[in-house]
Amino acid sequence: MNRPATTRLDRRRLLQTAGGGFGALALSDLLNRETARANDKRLYPLAPRSPQFAPQATSVIFLFMYGGPSHVDLLDEKPELAKWHGRPIPVFKPEDAFMSKTKNIAMKSPYRFRQHGECGRAISETYPQLGRLADELCVVRSLHAESNNHGPALFQMNSGSVLAGRPSMGSWAAYGLGSESENLPGFVVLMDHQGAPVNGALNWSNGFMPAAYQGVPFRSSGEPIAYLSPPTGVSPEQQRARLGLLQRWNAEFADANPAESALSARVASYELAYRMQSHATECVDLSRETEATQKAYGLHDKVTTHFGRNCLLARRLVERGVRFVQIYSGGNEGPKAWDAHDDLKKNHDLHCRETDGPIAALIRDLKARGLLETTLIVWGGEFGRSPVAEGGVGRDHHPRGFSMWLAGGGIKGGITYGATDEFGYNAIENRVSVPDLHATILHQLGLNHEQLTYRHSGRDFRLTDVAGRVVEEILA
Repeated sequence: MNRPATTRLDRRRLLQTAGGGFGALALSDLLNRETARANDKRLYPLAPRSPQFAPQATSVIFLFMYGGPSHVDLLDEKPELAKWHGRPIPVFKPEDAFMSKTKNIAMKSPYRFRQHGECGRAISETYPQLGRLADELCVVRSLHAESNNHGPALFQMNSGSVLAGRPSMGSWAAYGLGSESENLPGFVVLMDHQGAPVNGALNWSNGFMPAAYQGVPFRSSGEPIAYLSPPTGVSPEQQRARLGLLQRWNAEFADANPAESALSARVASYELAYRMQSHATECVDLSRETEATQKAYGLHDKVTTHFGRNCLLARRLVERGVRFVQIYSGGNEGPKAWDAHDDLKKNHDLHCRETDGPIAALIRDLKARGLLETTLIVWGGEFGRSPVAEGGVGRDHHPRGFSMWLAGGGIKGGITYGATDEFGYNAIENRVSVPDLHATILHQLGLNHEQLTYRHSGRDFRLTDVAGRVVEEILA
């Protein structure tokens, strides 16, 4: 006896038949919206876009130690400084000094270095928890930058140029890849509780790109974004109606004036702000985390709570699809920042204590959740500190050779790349420029730094300008 043929009921067939076909209508609407978002960068500037090649990382967390952490006191041990302590070193150049109190007198580190991990890397005693994660870190000891002044150096580390007005690295990442989240920005900035760094919002500016790609400062507690909540007495229905009317008027104008990209970006920003009113508030609600997690990040310690909250919030942001998160340690200027002109030990004791535990918790947490493989962590400042003394126990700005470290996101762990000279003064081996660093970060996101361009004033601009190479030696 012949059996009747069975009909295969797949998901699409089920949606077409169940409930009179309304399921298929809903699916079609979702697919059409996703297609529109992917294809229309004008109306959906933050729609997720495919990378240029297979990425190793889908998001970046940049731990920015504003003011200039001292490489010779944290990551680049120099025994010669102890031998030459109090004496002039032969590589010093007077024109390199930023402050008049800086003299050619070698200053030994006040810290001991200890070897950590299977890699045996020497890390300062003032970063003990980070030291236990030495095998996760790739320390680059041969960075060099172009300016010994905070303002231009911040601009270069953030945007590739010592001059203001260029899009920041987070803006380039959001422009190239969009955001995986419909309800959060592609680029979020978390500031130190004592204030913004020099240059303020220019450090996370979108430059000449549409406003949708600028960094959005978040607060780690309370209302996440200033003025995000609707005015008192305005109901959600009224607000939605107002936005709908604005969108219709703006869309009509945009259709008649397609060259007005700023208007389209404004329409998109209104819609994003409306969606963020509920989703951003949920994202910054750290009470949803377990007591153990909050304790690990140092939320119950008055010294670590501020930076710890920002690190935990950064993890929640990348979990939700935010492309680029920048966390600043060090507020405003002077001793509030890593700007150790007067007393290196006092300054670094404080800032290392504030950041050591939270950074270690962030790495462990990302790894436990399977996110470290796809999240690239970058740690560093705009430059390092001088191996010679300023005013006896301080250190001056120093861009000629300094250290940064990277972890996760397809970077080799447990290695050291490059070197400074015996005093930590000049980068001499496998030198890495700021454009090289930027090219490498973009590469891990699946973006070719030479092909990721934005046309402005008749010229194709890029983050690395006319320089930069991917540091392939540190890639896993």
